[in-house]
Amino acid sequence: MKRKGGPHSKECEKPAKMVKNNQICNPTRQSTKMARLERRIKLQAKKMRQLSIINGEVPDRATILEEQLLIHVKDKAKEARLYRKRKMQSKRVAETTTENEAMIGQAGKTTRTKSNKRCTTSKSRRKKKTPDMTLERTDMEIWNFGEPSCKCERCGAIFWYEETTSGRARRMPSFRLCCQQGKVDLPPFREPPAYLTKLLRKDNGKRSKNYMQNIRLYNSMFAFTTMGGKVDTEINNGGGPYVFRMNGQNYHRIGTLLPEGEDKPRWAQLYIYDTENEVKNRINASTSEDKRESIDPHIVEGLKNMLDRNNILAKTFRMARDRFEEGDYHNVRLKLINKRRTDVRRNDMPSATEVVALIVNDTAENRKGRDIIVQYRDTRPRRISEKHPKFMAMQYPLLFPYGEDGYRENIPYILKEGAKCKRKHVTMLEYYAYRIQQRTNQSMHLLMCEKLTLQFIVDALACILQYRLDWIKTHQGNLRTELYAGLQDTIDRGDTRADQVGKRILLPSTFTDSPRYKAQNFQDAMAICRWAGYPDLFVTFTCNTAWPEIQAMLQEVGQTAYERPDIVDRVFHIKLKEFMRDIRERGYFGKTLAIIYTIEFQKRGLPHAHIVIFLDKKEKKHKYPEPPEVDRVTCAEIPDKDIDPEGYAAVENYMIHGPCGAANTKSPCMVDNRCMRC
Repeated sequence: MKRKGGPHSKECEKPAKMVKNNQICNPTRQSTKMARLERRIKLQAKKMRQLSIINGEVPDRATILEEQLLIHVKDKAKEARLYRKRKMQSKRVAETTTENEAMIGQAGKTTRTKSNKRCTTSKSRRKKKTPDMTLERTDMEIWNFGEPSCKCERCGAIFWYEETTSGRARRMPSFRLCCQQGKVDLPPFREPPAYLTKLLRKDNGKRSKNYMQNIRLYNSMFAFTTMGGKVDTEINNGGGPYVFRMNGQNYHRIGTLLPEGEDKPRWAQLYIYDTENEVKNRINASTSEDKRESIDPHIVEGLKNMLDRNNILAKTFRMARDRFEEGDYHNVRLKLINKRRTDVRRNDMPSATEVVALIVNDTAENRKGRDIIVQYRDTRPRRISEKHPKFMAMQYPLLFPYGEDGYRENIPYILKEGAKCKRKHVTMLEYYAYRIQQRTNQSMHLLMCEKLTLQFIVDALACILQYRLDWIKTHQGNLRTELYAGLQDTIDRGDTRADQVGKRILLPSTFTDSPRYKAQNFQDAMAICRWAGYPDLFVTFTCNTAWPEIQAMLQEVGQTAYERPDIVDRVFHIKLKEFMRDIRERGYFGKTLAIIYTIEFQKRGLPHAHIVIFLDKKEKKHKYPEPPEVDRVTCAEIPDKDIDPEGYAAVENYMIHGPCGAANTKSPCMVDNRCMRC
């Protein structure tokens, strides 16, 4: 990304400072000193001129001295003007900076950060530093905001300084992406069992490599529930990075305690039925014949023993197995309790009596609220609520090896005394946003499982959307849908017959991708066009996973960009905001009236923005009247390697197709041994 101007975006409110003879001086004070010096030398020259006249001499010496003084003063004034001009171009170079030693990475590793903006985690007084004029950058210099140098003072999440909450002048930076500025407080994750930690190490031989390559298969073997969405497997047929994409409605279902008739055991039944051949049953139930060769039975055996020792859900179903082995299995049901008596902010591992109840010889339904009732037999798989505390733990036993509680309703906010907030409890979006943050004071197991982590993030997003849709469905009165459910909406839906018009759920414009959301944004864009006229520039801003900021964050934990889409999206958002400042505030293309942009995601998950720019009509006539002026902002040729090496390298790496064909038969563009683009 290329930008114009200095490393800062806001102009200093304090007077600019100049560096002279290794000292800091104020331009106003400097000009006062220069005026005093000028008056002193003029007075000396006047006395010398009078003395020369009295002595009958020609006042050449005094005149020369005065002329030299005026030349010296003009030079100093010119230097001051040039300095102020450079300060106005860089705008924020004169802001004070501080040195910071940020705790980055695992095991409390200390890293000295060298980014333009600094952040400190201590409350010590910040020392002012002499502004360095070498920080000024040219138009062709790439903007790099460095490694993440800040930590949330409340929850310890790692951030870049550029992610601070806007509009807040604070000594300590504040962030909302993690804990909503301290309102969300959840217990930290525990370190996973030793056997699981050993399998996650990439340098631990073939067994660890096999586990990481097939981690989703191993997780499905021990999952208590099944997913209802359809996973798109064709997207990964090429040679690009792995992508997890799901189509259709996603939901989790749980079956009965025992299989029906001659059916083979599956899901939670594998914890109860025929446990003597459990390893073989799990491999056969979760994989097809062509994938069974890639499964290591020793890993399956080790995972089974690990979960039996640590997972509270596995212990629960083993308890039901012991009951069946005693012969008392008629009318036995298992109830997974939804309500908790303990505070989830202090303990994510409730007692066994809070998790499960074994129901024997009770013909009543015994289903209260969102409790999960696992029947003995003769029932179809049932869908479980995404608001149940064990919803995620039952689907991802390898991500939650202890069976920890997940999101549940009525998790209270942590509010300061006297603080007011309309919402009193943590939402599902805030819960998962807190969980996927990287912190040095807790386990990163949830973020280190590669393909399984991607599946978890997609599943969590589906739960959040379903949670919002359920709220909209039950709060149509709060949204006042009767005010905009009129004739035009009926026609848009295709209901042309009055006898067929019934009650429907209307989605508000605040729900992303709803019809009203699209219509509102379209009308806003058209209103801007009517006011500002036709757009002048169309710019596409793309994301590059090789950006040094992304690589610096990933190197701390030894991961790649496809494993951490959250980091890629965060860096893209920071750079996009800075690019918008270049266009809007710094006037890189000229005075801007309006900007409209939309963010899309490519097939491989990388974001990109399409930007439409409306320039000021008064500047259009002399801004881009001729082709040379247009060529100043756009170019459709390969840059010269000697004049612009950075531009040439960027075009060569990202804009030139190939190699393909016989040189690279595995290229994504190759179909039937032939390139689709050539």
